[in-house]
Amino acid sequence: MAEVLSTRILPLGSAAPEIELPDAAGQIHALDDLRGPRGLLVMFVCNHCPFVIHLADAIGTLATECDALGIGSVAINANDVEKYPADAPEKMAPFASAHGWSFPYLLDASQQTAHAYAAACTPDFYLFDGELRLTYCGQFDDSRPGNGQPVTGASLRAAVQAMLAGAPPLASQRPSSGCNIKWKPGTEPSHFLAR
Repeated sequence: MAEVLSTRILPLGSAAPEIELPDAAGQIHALDDLRGPRGLLVMFVCNHCPFVIHLADAIGTLATECDALGIGSVAINANDVEKYPADAPEKMAPFASAHGWSFPYLLDASQQTAHAYAAACTPDFYLFDGELRLTYCGQFDDSRPGNGQPVTGASLRAAVQAMLAGAPPLASQRPSSGCNIKWKPGTEPSHFLAR
């Protein structure tokens, strides 16, 4: 399991890139439909990544909490599903349901949305405020599969609290880490660092 460290290429304060993607049933979801009145949490994930599986239940819980605070959530699977059939569309809804995800889980088959967000790994987290300006791009918390740290969502929760309080973006934003997005041949960007 090669671990990849995400690097923030999308600067803090950036406007959220457009999203117009289908869920596994083919229903299209756009950025304005996904946002809440106080913000939007965008997550790049997939079904098979051990880092995502490690956090999946906690992601569902945090998204429910965010919804109650007026923050929408969306998960996006940008992996090459032909080479990674565990991430295929027909497996996305069962995975989401098994982990209590009540938010849209979308397929970025062209990988253009992942490129627009400069996403590098699964999971990668982007928190936007009510004006859809980036306030946080970093890890969920300090836990990783097998490192013994509890899954708390502390880093992302702190970013949510700061955003809702009107505070500036957190000065310390530790990058997310996980498996690299499974790019289609010839489309792999250079915006991540293997570690």
